[in-house]
Amino acid sequence: MRTAVVLVLSATLVLAGSASWAYTCPVVIKQAEDLIKKAEAGKVTPETRQLIDEAKKLVAEARAHHENAKTKRDHGDAVRKAKTAAAFAEEAIILQNP
Repeated sequence: MRTAVVLVLSATLVLAGSASWAYTCPVVIKQAEDLIKKAEAGKVTPETRQLIDEAKKLVAEARAHHENAKTKRDHGDAVRKAKTAAAFAEEAIILQNP
């Protein structure tokens, strides 16, 4: 009985998590855009400029995936690209602060 409850709860969480990707795309994209703005507000060097430019490119791709999404995978691609863009922006911010 206990195993059945755990399995049902696990399946529910998996289904809820994948269904919510469509709604998290704009949030993750916005977070990446905010980090890019923060990176641009700091001391931009040639090294950090490359990271910021890559982040901007990935955010544009994420937005396109989200806007043209037909499947859950498209939303997943949008979230993945936005998270990667955020990581590039965070790296640029870290490199700006000694």
